[in-house]
Amino acid sequence: MRLGSRRVIAAAVTIMLATASGMGRLLAQRGRAAAPTKPIMVEDVFKNVQALKGIGVDDFLLTMGIMSAAVGSDCVGCHPSAGTDHVDWALDTPRKRTARRMVQMVTALNRDNFNGRQVVTCWTCHRGRDRPVTTPTLDVVYGPPADDSDDVLTQARGVPSVDQVLDKYLQAIGGARNVARVTSFVATGTSVGYRGFGGGGVVEVSAQAPDKRATHISFPEYPDRGVSVRTYDGRTGWIATPLAVVPKYELAGSERDGARLDAMLSFPAQIKQALTNVRVGPPSTIGDQDVTVLQGNGPNGTLATLYLDDRSGLLVRMVRHGRSPIGRVPTQVDYSDYRDVGGIKFPFHWTFAWLDGRDNFEFSDVKLNVPIDAVKFGEPNVAPAPAKVAR
Repeated sequence: MRLGSRRVIAAAVTIMLATASGMGRLLAQRGRAAAPTKPIMVEDVFKNVQALKGIGVDDFLLTMGIMSAAVGSDCVGCHPSAGTDHVDWALDTPRKRTARRMVQMVTALNRDNFNGRQVVTCWTCHRGRDRPVTTPTLDVVYGPPADDSDDVLTQARGVPSVDQVLDKYLQAIGGARNVARVTSFVATGTSVGYRGFGGGGVVEVSAQAPDKRATHISFPEYPDRGVSVRTYDGRTGWIATPLAVVPKYELAGSERDGARLDAMLSFPAQIKQALTNVRVGPPSTIGDQDVTVLQGNGPNGTLATLYLDDRSGLLVRMVRHGRSPIGRVPTQVDYSDYRDVGGIKFPFHWTFAWLDGRDNFEFSDVKLNVPIDAVKFGEPNVAPAPAKVAR
């Protein structure tokens, strides 16, 4: 299966992965009992974990996403009967054994040749294919160069300074003084998955300065789908995904750092405090937009890259990279349709993409500086939805 169709498959697998194995129930029970400072580790939930011990459930699932994207497949590629109540996640299969060897190989390559830096990853060779291409294609050799930018940028020459770029952004969205007055917002609208998968949902994004944010997606026309929730309360984050093998889990590693960065960047007035080691990269384009690229480090070194429209100064894309044992994990948010709300410009269209799906948010109402119950940002109080098991 090629990568082009994987996004729809991944979304479908997420819904179908509720199984009778008891794994989801185990995690839900442990999640309620676990203290916020002791997130659940992967070996506490899954059996027969060998090459990826010692990481949280959230980082483990992200690592599975990297593998899936790299080889252009989904869970079924390594786990026969995934998506049914007959799957045995602990079963060793030839592909699982190969995957373990690949993890060991990549680790050794980076350790022995690059001082442990993650220069070689699964994606380096596979690029969405089960088998890496070993022979150059002449159309590629003599065609336009691939548009693959480096993850890590260095300071470019002859570009505006960091302060010039950020000051232009703050001015574009209403001025630094007006922006600083915003201490909370609630945005509501509709959510549609990749290629319209699963029908539309109702989305609410709530945020409170300096670092709290929650996203709730419900499906009134499809109540059996349950509620999808991402929260961060300034200290602890959670993800609840209905009809999944891991229905709810606490964020422990790079996902928690990413959730905090998302919350902090929700309030542009503090952008200069949210990022450190900021540099301006070479000019770039997104579609037909010329953009200035700015990169810095967020909580615990989380790599964040901002793309700002040269003409308007507005933020059009943010990409953050989390960490995993086999490579960086990208999360991308595109912003458009800026409108005036209380004297500042707010993007009414967000596209939130990660390795396991993509959501399009179209907001119809945005309220600024409204009181928000702190419960909104805490552990999701959602019951697992009844499973629709594929047989």
